[in-house]
Amino acid sequence: MEIDYKEGIKNVGNTARLRKVFERAANGEKITIAFLGGSITQGSLASKPELCYAARVFAWWKETFPKAEFTYINAGIGATDSQFGCARAAEDVLSYTPDVISVEYAVNDSSNEHYLETFEGVVRKLLSAPNLPAVYTFYNVCYDNGASAELQHSKVARHYNIPAFSMQSTIYPLLLSGDIKNRDITPDDLHPNDLGHQMVADVITYGLNKFRVCDVCSDVQIIATLPAPITANAYEDSVRFRNKNADIVENSGWTPDESRQEVITDIFKNGWTATQKGAKIAFRVSGSCIGVQYRRTIQLPAPVAVAKVDGEVKAVLDGNFDETWGDKLCLDTLLDHGAAGEHIVEIEITEAHEEDVLPMYIVSVIASGN
Repeated sequence: MEIDYKEGIKNVGNTARLRKVFERAANGEKITIAFLGGSITQGSLASKPELCYAARVFAWWKETFPKAEFTYINAGIGATDSQFGCARAAEDVLSYTPDVISVEYAVNDSSNEHYLETFEGVVRKLLSAPNLPAVYTFYNVCYDNGASAELQHSKVARHYNIPAFSMQSTIYPLLLSGDIKNRDITPDDLHPNDLGHQMVADVITYGLNKFRVCDVCSDVQIIATLPAPITANAYEDSVRFRNKNADIVENSGWTPDESRQEVITDIFKNGWTATQKGAKIAFRVSGSCIGVQYRRTIQLPAPVAVAKVDGEVKAVLDGNFDETWGDKLCLDTLLDHGAAGEHIVEIEITEAHEEDVLPMYIVSVIASGN
């Protein structure tokens, strides 16, 4: 049994933006290809960066259009979801004025209405860029149980008429049939190995090539105006506040981290640290949805804090992480579709230990829904 590549094209959509890039690339122009997503996009468990799916798809562009001058932007950050993607898309992707953007969050997002809304926010933000980039998405899958946010994300792809590709319809059936064993393509049933990354790239490039030669493509013109959102769409305008731009109304015991962030995967930068119980910091933000990012570390024990919005406890920020794969950039939602307007976010350490290896680290506060 081989991959049924035709089944991988879950949505053709309006291919006009892609076809315009194909035309420009064939003419030898400068083209920037960007990839936004989580750890699979980052290249986790590929033995070399150039063997991850994103690099392989980028290689397809270079091989297919040898006259063009290509730039590769990999904006994958492990263990992050589309809620964070909304907040960082402008800085990490759109700042490079990409011509084509791949976006994937199907195994980082849960299959629920919250992530339907945040994924819609990402897609709207990307499609709305002034240079009208071509945007497509694809759906990775958990190889042990078939879990994926494809059901929710596909609603967005269809509504915005963007191309979409599915690993649930192509690679996962090979595991169910026994033609491929899980450990042939993934060490942990989530992240592909080199062969798994190759298979993901093959599904995507098959679709891109079909669009290129117009075997399956639409004749619709490039559409600049987006349709009305299918959700409340509070997350499209997310703003991320770090120590360079935050409005701090109180600070007792927190130190800004001003060390330089060299790459986007250097995630614990530009925030604040504290070590003592009772240390408090408060921010003024505006919006109806608020989140806080902080570090959970495998170097135990670690401090614990509480987060309040307008004096009401909304979350416990536990710096102790009981996994083994590394420290996690955690994003907790403190307010989801609350009252629009100005709010005060307070974070206070409630538990600290003499033997703490690392301080409590607040990476950012994210406000949405203005």
